[in-house]
Amino acid sequence: MSPIEDDTSGQDPASQADTDAPTGAAASGPGAGVDPTADDPNVDGPDADSAAAIAALEAERESLKDRLLRALAEAENARKRGERDRREAQDYGATRLARDLLPVYDNLRRALDAMGAQERAAAPSVVEGIELTLREMLAAFGRHGIRPAVPEPGDPFDPQRHEAMFEAPVADHAPGSIIQVMTEGFTIHDRLLRPAQVGVASGVASVSASR
Repeated sequence: MSPIEDDTSGQDPASQADTDAPTGAAASGPGAGVDPTADDPNVDGPDADSAAAIAALEAERESLKDRLLRALAEAENARKRGERDRREAQDYGATRLARDLLPVYDNLRRALDAMGAQERAAAPSVVEGIELTLREMLAAFGRHGIRPAVPEPGDPFDPQRHEAMFEAPVADHAPGSIIQVMTEGFTIHDRLLRPAQVGVASGVASVSASR
């Protein structure tokens, strides 16, 4: 064998191993493949993005919940207003018509009261017709919650329910008491439809102020 062929036979085995090692072997150490920014708190990762998305969804949910509650409250208020208006219309819708019919009732009542025994005997059918008409009117009024509110002589005058038409000193009546009922009062359900027109015993200053 020639000297040239034996030139590599004396080479150090360690050097030979280093020479034969793969080019990428140096990247296989303990820190190989680790992202240096993985633990950096200043770098936004997937977890930060998820937290922000969840926070945004929760804020949107609260906003929608608030709007829903407001809409439900408004709907409930509208329902209550509608129910109240319906009851008002049902209970007091006949107020204007009743006020227009009350003078008719008053005239029939006055005609009946003006008849003496002689007139009643002369025209019993007329008297019966007036009485029947009055009863029918009161029955019709009652179906709509309209009822007479008639004070008695001697009752105290109440400016909230009575209208004083005159004052007069009366010996057997206390000052401020009713001495005569001139026109009946009426109520519709719990409201005053028309005050009773009355005469009052003099002696109360508030009576003049109410006229």
